[in-house]
Parts: sequence; C-alpha cells; structure tokens
Amino acid sequence: MMKFSVLVCDDSAVARKQVVRCLNECIDADIQQAINGANALDLLRAQNFDLLCLDLTMPEVDGIQVLETIKTEKIECFVLVISADIQEKMKQRVAQLGAIDFIDKPISKSSLNEILHKFGIH
Repeated sequence: MMKFSVLVCDDSAVARKQVVRCLNECIDADIQQAINGANALDLLRAQNFDLLCLDLTMPEVDGIQVLETIKTEKIECFVLVISADIQEKMKQRVAQLGAIDFIDKPISKSSLNEILHKFGIH
C-alpha cells in the first residue's frame, strides 16, 4: 500500500509548517511542500498526490489559478483550500472549481481531522 501523499502549497513558510504539523498529527502521510502556485503545478504534473492543501492568496499564480489549471489539465487529486479570508462568494468559486472543502487559517487539528474523515482520508 502506497503511503498517502500530500502537497502543501503556501507562500508562507510559517503557514506551511503549521499545516504539515497538523497533517502529521492527523494522518500518516508522505508530505511535500510547494512555495507557490507555479511550484505546486510543476509538482502536480510530475507526480501523483492524493491531496493538495492550497492557500488562495499567493503572488504570481494564486490558488484560484491553481484550481483552474487542475480542472483544465484534469489532474486527479483532492484539493483542500486553506485561507485566512474566505468570503462566501469565494467559497462558492472554489467549490465550483472542485475543491472538496476549505479551512480557515490558522488551521486547527480538529477541523482538519474532521474534513479528512469526511472524505475517508485517515
């Protein structure tokens, strides 16, 4: 059985560290990090990930563009949006683009655990 693989994409190293720590407490996974949207897309095209934890607000290629590209290129992976400032309109937008759910920043272990369980990830 392959280890569950996760890609954490956020332009903030502090935020990535926090997400990685929460993921490690919730699931036994192989976790990689992307420092921005372009970096995430390169990694997603190069290998398969089961889950992408994606920040929305990033320079150059933002989370929405990443979601649009995943959709266009039919990249298979669950996407969980992690964002500090998520408006109702934005929630609808990310859902339309295929995100399974979203979590407010700062991420909490319990909310992450809940979502992972809801989608059978544990």
